[in-house]
Amino acid sequence: QLQASGGGLVQAGDSLRLSCAASGRSFSRYYMGWFRQAPGKEREFVSLISWYSAGSRVYADSVKGRFTVSRDYAKNTIYLQMNSLKPEDTAVYYCAATPDKHGLRIAETYYDYWGQGTLVTVSS
Repeated sequence: QLQASGGGLVQAGDSLRLSCAASGRSFSRYYMGWFRQAPGKEREFVSLISWYSAGSRVYADSVKGRFTVSRDYAKNTIYLQMNSLKPEDTAVYYCAATPDKHGLRIAETYYDYWGQGTLVTVSS
């Protein structure tokens, strides 16, 4: 129901845009989040956005100012535009959905639906 795509191998300083296509059910009452898991590390929060209020966005400090989350209502898709990529951004990136009743949550335990992940590798 959540399909992440757009990962790849890039060099430091490059940009990449990830997509997360939602299907099978309505996510209009959900917040959509991006998480990532680097090799040997725990999965961590990256960003989140509300489907119905684009002003409701949250970013991890490590990506603030470099990453931008957005959504396309017509395409039922959210995006993560990643600029000025660094080697430490290398990870598998996941999109996920949490019911809006939970509020703006960054803990993954609040997220009910997960995409399969897409690998981003940033070389130095």
